Amino acid sequence: MLKTKLRSIIEDNTTRKGKIFDYSIQVLILFSLVSFSFETLPDNSPSTTKLLSIFEFICVIIFSIEYVLRIYVAEKPLKYMFSFYGLIDLLSILPFYLTSTIDLRAFRIFRIFRIFRAFKLIRYNKALRRFSVAFTIIKEEVILFFMVTLILVFLSASGIYFFENEAQPEEFSSLFASLWWAIVTLTTVGYGDVFPITVGGKIFTFFILILGIGIVTIPAGLVATALTKARTLEEKEDENEQQKEV
Repeated sequence: MLKTKLRSIIEDNTTRKGKIFDYSIQVLILFSLVSFSFETLPDNSPSTTKLLSIFEFICVIIFSIEYVLRIYVAEKPLKYMFSFYGLIDLLSILPFYLTSTIDLRAFRIFRIFRIFRAFKLIRYNKALRRFSVAFTIIKEEVILFFMVTLILVFLSASGIYFFENEAQPEEFSSLFASLWWAIVTLTTVGYGDVFPITVGGKIFTFFILILGIGIVTIPAGLVATALTKARTLEEKEDENEQQKEV
């Protein structure tokens, strides 16, 4: 009985209590993100720092209770725990209990996606599902592309080390030091902090830059194609449902 009542509040925001719960959590998430941002200011007074710490403690306690309750009311607790929202909910509170040096509170921003459900923005829910379907469609291609990219990064680092090591022993002292150049060049970022000065290094860089353009554009093409397929599948499902209703 208690579980049913809690589920109607936590998972069903069509009721008055459900709306209050949903909106309250959303507001608290926003305030916690603002508080986290203020904590990074360098000139906070001790009183301000203490106040922000107290507020963070309150947020973590509330989010922890919410997380436990969502597990309790879920029909399949493990499915929720390993879902996107479940993992984000956990990551937003886990560092507090582990006293970790890695602050993962910024991940709370992903909890804003719950607002789509809270305000019944069905179109955006469908868009999120399309992204999920699109990723499933191109999963193998993405993995293969990632592996090829790692190979190209290694070969690029090896090549530039061969051409530039003697001319610039400090910048290209080893293959590991050359990896930074390879990554920023292949991704076409080109910070300019390390660059070739030999003729062979410049020619080699030219070809690497050409490859870099492909590395940037190929994922965009894959995602665009997959999203188009996901939308087509969604439209077919809608048509089938309409035909069943008729």
